[in-house]
Amino acid sequence: KANDKGKIKIKKVVDNTAKDVEIQIDIPSGISPDVTIDALYAFTDCEVSISPNACIIIDDTPHFLTVEEILRLSTDNTKELLRQELEIKLAELKEKLLYSSLERIFIENRIYRDIEECETWEAVIETIDKGLDPYKAQFYREITEEDIVRLTEIKIKRISRFDAFKADELIRNLETDIQETEHHLANLVDYSIAYFENILAKHGKDKERKAQIMNFETIQVRRVAVANEKLYVNRKEGFIGYGLKKDEYVKDCSDIDDVIVFRGDGKYLVTRVSDKAFVGKDIIHVDVWKKGDERKVYHAVYRDPKEGKNYIKRFAVTAITRDREYDVTKGNKNSKLIYFTAHPNSEEETISVYLTANCRAKKKEFEFDFGSLAIKGRASQGNVLTKYPIRKIVQKEIGSSTLGGRKIWYDETVGRLNVEKRGQFLGEFDTEDLIIAFYRNGSYQLTNFELTNRFDISKLVLIEKFNSKKIYSAIHYEGKKKDYYVKRFQIESTKLGKEFVFISEESGSKLMLISSQPKPQVKYQVSAGGRKKDDVTVDLAEFIDVKGWKALGNRLDSRKVYNKFQEIIVESEDSENLQVGDSVEWEGKDLNEKNQGKLFE
Repeated sequence: KANDKGKIKIKKVVDNTAKDVEIQIDIPSGISPDVTIDALYAFTDCEVSISPNACIIIDDTPHFLTVEEILRLSTDNTKELLRQELEIKLAELKEKLLYSSLERIFIENRIYRDIEECETWEAVIETIDKGLDPYKAQFYREITEEDIVRLTEIKIKRISRFDAFKADELIRNLETDIQETEHHLANLVDYSIAYFENILAKHGKDKERKAQIMNFETIQVRRVAVANEKLYVNRKEGFIGYGLKKDEYVKDCSDIDDVIVFRGDGKYLVTRVSDKAFVGKDIIHVDVWKKGDERKVYHAVYRDPKEGKNYIKRFAVTAITRDREYDVTKGNKNSKLIYFTAHPNSEEETISVYLTANCRAKKKEFEFDFGSLAIKGRASQGNVLTKYPIRKIVQKEIGSSTLGGRKIWYDETVGRLNVEKRGQFLGEFDTEDLIIAFYRNGSYQLTNFELTNRFDISKLVLIEKFNSKKIYSAIHYEGKKKDYYVKRFQIESTKLGKEFVFISEESGSKLMLISSQPKPQVKYQVSAGGRKKDDVTVDLAEFIDVKGWKALGNRLDSRKVYNKFQEIIVESEDSENLQVGDSVEWEGKDLNEKNQGKLFE
């Protein structure tokens, strides 16, 4: 049902249930399993919250009780059952002790000899009973005829092999068990507590919990919703929606997303995306709006006709009432936005301001850095930029983020970047930071950290934050010479988006290993004659010097090399191995956090 409505994307559901329940969900390529699992809990009945009335039967009558009352009744019932078990055990132990004592007296005192002259069964019973008379006071109950009959059933073989020492030891053990059982009965609460504490240790083996106790209430529905629609805008007529197929494409979105719209008159609003909606003419900016996004910062310059001044402001829109119009300006009639930009990572920005030629200002052209402004709330009026009329404003440059770097992860299952902590952590990224990706064909590519970027997981071998000073080590097979070569190089060509091949382009050439470790070591095998193979470990940093990225490199080995290369990661705490841009942790804290970097510097 969720798939039919476009809330999640799945290919099919296979029911493999046999002895155990097993439901297999196949997802399309490009869809993250982690996101899908969260989406199942957000949009389906995988987890249903219920509030049952706890009803139990007591003395053939239903009672509606609280959990605490049921727990108390259950515990008292268990305690009573334990008491009964102990009493049964005590009775059994006393019977064993009684019979063992009778048996020892019967054999040690040779009472069995007294019955040799008896001619009737009654005489046998009476003789044995008379022989036991001196000892009857030590027993906890009277000796019955049934007890005496059991003594007559003892085999002669057992009498002849009777061991008094073992008999005494058995009796002592029974007496110890009886004392322990009586102690448990006298301290039944403590015994019951120990019983509950030992249940897991005694009965828990191979019965570990299969379910996971997790709180899915924190799942944000919009975060896991599939982008199943495309957002379009008609700026002139003032319409937005996913039904405007012939108009300007904005971006992919889900059918439950909110959209923020800014207009030239300084008004803006947030509305739920729909097939087609009128939001006002002269649209200058439209985007999917995320509640609580403090990194998305807007820069605006507007003219207030009432005061005749131009104001500049830097603000975020983190919370808002849907479908209610707000003002970037002070709200006066005929106010107008002169300049507006949106920055997803709170980037700084420098603008060039050009005043009208006939104004009285001595300086008719100047620059202003938005980074000098504090990021305020959406209701702030801003600072006065100039009281003179503005002819135009031109963006000069975009700087770094004023809120610090943005933490980016790479989800290796779908080949996408994310900020939801899925997959491999790549680091904190500022405006000018880049990502470098190495591919199996022996090429590398530099990209920005836009979350829309996607990497081919079938071709990718290494991805990380780009550091221009880092040295990369590679082993590659040269197709023409049919041999393995080693090279170490730095990235020189940094054109964004273009793939640069750094190994031989001869047919059959291929990349075997790429490492960004400061002192990489590689293990491989060589032929040692016949079927024998030797393991070889090479320190690549000592094997070859750093050369140009187009260099072929040095031959790895003169012997026959088998293409199973294994990189050995050498963990080192030496600070000399650290390079600019390396990710470092100190006492579990990221050094890039406030003040930590200064402390380590």
